[in-house]
Amino acid sequence: MLDRFDLLTPVSLECKWYVRGSGFTGITSRLSALTSLDDPSLPDKVLGTQPTSLPESKIRSVQFLGPGTWFDAEGKARREPQLVDLSVTTGSYGPTATLSVHHDIWGLFDFRGRPHHDVQTKNAPRLADALRELNTELGVTPEIGEPTYFGVATAFGIATPDADEDGFGPNLTDKL
Repeated sequence: MLDRFDLLTPVSLECKWYVRGSGFTGITSRLSALTSLDDPSLPDKVLGTQPTSLPESKIRSVQFLGPGTWFDAEGKARREPQLVDLSVTTGSYGPTATLSVHHDIWGLFDFRGRPHHDVQTKNAPRLADALRELNTELGVTPEIGEPTYFGVATAFGIATPDADEDGFGPNLTDKL
């Protein structure tokens, strides 16, 4: 679904394995995503990467890896590795999906605190639309993640921090 919005074009999947009662195995398997994520044979391919030395192991998490496209102020498309990350984790309460973003294009200010409204308006609506569609498709209500140094998540994007008296946002480059 994220590939429809060109936010994540999966090129591989990473699976982390665990054994009940023992925890994580330390083994991560990687599968090249040569087919569509809705390919009905994909689950069997993923399960085929199970460590043969640990037949009792189960998948604990799957991370979808690949590039995404963002647009600069002039509207030029730019490819970025891991523009967004999508991971699915299993647990005793059921699976959870986590979407993480790794760029300043979603907010009103860049990481230096400079306003970049043209960049935000070319990118943030795509993220919002993708999140809405994911929630609808999965039949869930989003749970907002914890705030980070770089931003505060909202249901469908990133919150805008307060501007200073000159119209600039916080300079976050000290943590890059």
